[in-house]
Amino acid sequence: MSGEFLSRDALLEAGPRGLPLALKRALMHLGFDDVRVVDGAGDGGADVLAVRDREQWVFQCKWSNRRAIDSEGIDDLERARTQYRADKAVLVTNTGLTRGAEQRRRALESVGIKISVWDGPTLSAIWDRMPDIVPGDFKLRDYQREAVDAILDDLRREGRALLILATGLGKTVIGAEIVADYLRERPGASVLVVAHMKPLVEQLEQAIWKHLSKQVPTCLMTGDTKPSEPRGVVVGTIETVLGVVRTGWRPDLVMVDETHHVGENGKFAELLDLCENAAQFGVTATPWRGDKFDITARFGRASYTMSIADGMSRGFLSTVDYRMFVDNIDWDVVKKASEFGYSIKELNRALFLPQRDEEILEHLRAAWRNESNPRAIVFCQTIDHAERVATLISTADNAWRRAACLHSGLNRQRKEVLLNEFRLGRVPILTCVDVLNEGVDVPDVNLIAFLRVTHSRRIFVQQLGRGLRLSPGKDQLRVLDFVTDIRRIAATLDLKRALEAEETEQLRLRMGGRSRIEFNDATAGSLLDHWIEDAASLETAADEVRLQFPPL
Repeated sequence: MSGEFLSRDALLEAGPRGLPLALKRALMHLGFDDVRVVDGAGDGGADVLAVRDREQWVFQCKWSNRRAIDSEGIDDLERARTQYRADKAVLVTNTGLTRGAEQRRRALESVGIKISVWDGPTLSAIWDRMPDIVPGDFKLRDYQREAVDAILDDLRREGRALLILATGLGKTVIGAEIVADYLRERPGASVLVVAHMKPLVEQLEQAIWKHLSKQVPTCLMTGDTKPSEPRGVVVGTIETVLGVVRTGWRPDLVMVDETHHVGENGKFAELLDLCENAAQFGVTATPWRGDKFDITARFGRASYTMSIADGMSRGFLSTVDYRMFVDNIDWDVVKKASEFGYSIKELNRALFLPQRDEEILEHLRAAWRNESNPRAIVFCQTIDHAERVATLISTADNAWRRAACLHSGLNRQRKEVLLNEFRLGRVPILTCVDVLNEGVDVPDVNLIAFLRVTHSRRIFVQQLGRGLRLSPGKDQLRVLDFVTDIRRIAATLDLKRALEAEETEQLRLRMGGRSRIEFNDATAGSLLDHWIEDAASLETAADEVRLQFPPL
């Protein structure tokens, strides 16, 4: 079938689920951003939300195999326009409107409520008018071009490649450009992009659209969607695409996103073994695995790598004002730690005193008032903790009254709506647990607070990365870290040392500033720096490891 995804036949085959996705891709070619599919139970009549020129648009999609759409679709969209406080409302259908629906639309327009209609012929005309490539001033940075070239060279020579790039530096952009370059060299080749969870593959498909000609078809493979035959660029979850590969389909190129999920055995390993004749490359910001399996055993040495410290020092990531709060450390325990040889678990339990929520809020309020356009994420310990903190924050300050909690227990529609409102600034603060760790682009975030216990180096880097992306008007990222794990102190001190090693006076002048990682108590920070300096591999040590620290 032709790649014209807005054609009558393509939309008919796509069905009710496919119409919002086709619209989503078209909106990107029309210059919209933050395009989100929100259809589902409780969607309030909306199927797609999108932003253009800071205006909120709401779309209702009505698919039919032959009938025109009646006035119910108009009424649904009017409710959605009100609920989402939309500036523009559009009914999208692959067919057309009944006479009654058109009369209802005109009646609303007569009282100042404008509802536009994109019917089958309109969508076809949009296809003809929209540019071949998603518009914008997008251009690969020099290091991104270097990374693309390095990976393509390794794919040509070795058939394997690996990209390790800190969150915020554009690893998905680089991966998508590699796919696009590969298809330009080999028109008609089949490409598989695979990841471990459905929300991530949906975001990946959208990211790849920005790099492809509108003529190149893509298809999504998840538990909810599975096309009759794979075409063009297939983007899917590991469980679904593995089932298709087991039946005999083979791609020419495989890209594995969040490659740290690839182990020595398991579904990813089986998929890559079955596709052994395909070129294969992986992309990740965090190559470390809990089981110590080295992903270079599968993909070869890294073709290109750039760390957080390198990205900051070269001005490609936001500078950081990082404050570690150590008011809750029991210094008597510090003095006794060397003598008793605590395990990490025992040490954390004895070392860190309970924190008072009121004190945390005061620190958050002070940081908030130092930002001209604050947008904050607060990482919590559990879903219950995140909900409790969201309630506490929303009642503590009038500016925070719309603070909300984002977690894995919410349905997809609610998550997408919250992220949309967060990007628009309507929700000023999000509390969460792990749902923002991977695959979520929130470049406007300029304030992060850590209230959770985490001893995972990978999770720490992923969560910190949520705020490191550059954004117009964003001066720096402020981080408030209310420490509850000795390994977090070690991880942050390692980052501080790496930054100090990378930065030079010339780079500081070019950046107009520098990152700062400090303890709220400088004396305590110096003591802790000395105390853990010789604790080998503390940052990634397990709970049971027993520590020997030098005496203070």
